[in-house]
Amino acid sequence: MKGINKVILIGNAGKDPEYKTLEDGTAVAKLTIATTETYRLKNGETSTRTEWHPVIVWRGLATFANQYIHKGSLLYIEGKLRHRQYEDKDGQKKYVTEVVADEVVLMDKKGSDK
Repeated sequence: MKGINKVILIGNAGKDPEYKTLEDGTAVAKLTIATTETYRLKNGETSTRTEWHPVIVWRGLATFANQYIHKGSLLYIEGKLRHRQYEDKDGQKKYVTEVVADEVVLMDKKGSDK
């Protein structure tokens, strides 16, 4: 049996996308999506927990993100988890887990100011 690597997120953009074009002309954008979970504590009070998810979009989705997504936009993201490592400018190894999006849907209501 093959494995499945699938992530679905519904949340708000934490800031405007960081968009750039690579040397070969490929468009890429980085997003940060916040998801918030509300749960009840043992004493009956409610609490919330917000998780921040780094999301990478490529090519046409990156162009779409750059044009239409802004801080606060409500988004549906579907993609896969990727783990990678790199060395920072001081030579320290850094590890990153991010969502590489295959689908991005802007869920804001028409006529909103987002």
